[in-house]
Amino acid sequence: MEERTVTHGTFVIERSYAVAPERVFAAFADPAKKRRWFAGGEGSEMEEFEMDFRVGGSERTMRRMGPQTPFPGVALTNDSYYEDIVPNRRVVFAYTMSLGDRRVSASMATVEFVRTEKGTDLIFTDQGAYFEAGDGPKMREGGWSKLLEGLAKELARP
Repeated sequence: MEERTVTHGTFVIERSYAVAPERVFAAFADPAKKRRWFAGGEGSEMEEFEMDFRVGGSERTMRRMGPQTPFPGVALTNDSYYEDIVPNRRVVFAYTMSLGDRRVSASMATVEFVRTEKGTDLIFTDQGAYFEAGDGPKMREGGWSKLLEGLAKELARP
């Protein structure tokens, strides 16, 4: 029997932010804001960031991994395609990640913005297929958790 080469995983991350859904949504929709919290990563240098935030639009980030990472000098590329956008309510996108010239995963993500008395509850759901030598669902969840911490810092800006 041949060994499986794909691992599937789904995870949900919930965060609460003390700002209105319009402000949280804007951090996903505005390229300057998104670049600050999403594209700038510790341990890597941003080489490319392009964003066309509309249904049918795409987004591309490419970072060069730093010397303290497991893959120094290797490009980490994220290509996303926006499948559904409802302003201030949800964003659905499909994305792939590649390490160098090797595709490591393909995922579908849904971000929901729910108005609350205190601001916004964000519900992030990721359904992924992780390929040989990919990061896997646990590491990806950790990565998205860090990104959503960066979102909190972006939302704290004046």
